Amino acid sequence: MPELPEVETMRRGVLPVVGSCVKSIHFVASPYKKIRITPRRDVFRHRAVGQRITEIGRLGKRVLLHLENRHTIVIEPRMTGLLLLAEPPDEQHLRVGFQLRGPVPWLWFWDRRGLGSVRLMSERQLAIELGPQRVGPDALAITLDQLHARLRDSRRAIKVALLDQRAIAGVGNLYVSELLHVARIHPEKRCDRLTRNQWSRIHAAMLDVLREAIRYEGSTLSDGTYRNVLNQEGGYQHCHRVYGRPEKPCPRCQNSRVKRIVQAQRSTFFCPRCQRK
Repeated sequence: MPELPEVETMRRGVLPVVGSCVKSIHFVASPYKKIRITPRRDVFRHRAVGQRITEIGRLGKRVLLHLENRHTIVIEPRMTGLLLLAEPPDEQHLRVGFQLRGPVPWLWFWDRRGLGSVRLMSERQLAIELGPQRVGPDALAITLDQLHARLRDSRRAIKVALLDQRAIAGVGNLYVSELLHVARIHPEKRCDRLTRNQWSRIHAAMLDVLREAIRYEGSTLSDGTYRNVLNQEGGYQHCHRVYGRPEKPCPRCQNSRVKRIVQAQRSTFFCPRCQRK
């Protein structure tokens, strides 16, 4: 967390900064775990200050601020990072502030646990470190044929395989549990044992779940960490079918209770009746 819907919500939320010029960059001295910032702060400022933001993109779970000098500020929220245009949840966990010359005065990166990163990358660096060999096709753009070709021969469980960002970018633990429930696929089912029809159901469910979650501006879980750029909660947590609902009735069949198992050190939630192995 955040996953694709939350990061896409961030991207859309900061679109008002397009066309603004980076006036200054403030690297905030937080008393907590330091985030990864590259290159050195003086080099970062030298290359980014005075540059106009030409476009806001997204690469999997990262927001990209493209600058007119063809450099890109890559912001990866990881577990608890937020992009904000409004007042932050608190000032102690502010990490970087971009002062802008334009309709929006400040863009902030806030991170409670300090696991996120802010990197300034050239076109070449971006291609090498985050190109197609390192990051798979976006989960909202990948075709059924691409998904099938990338994972059909894998002996991994489908839930684990879908978390592989080299295979497909953007989906994480929460939304994989949700989409597999919609597709009626058991999370431990091996990829190489899925039929073409089952792959089709997975692909359709992935698009439906992610698009629905984006409409609700993502999920704010019980810890309350995730917020949109205006420091407001998302709404998709009220629509979760299985995630975080162990022992509660399955919303589809009503005859079975949601089960929790652990896969690749992550919690997985599913309905044993609707998602037979």
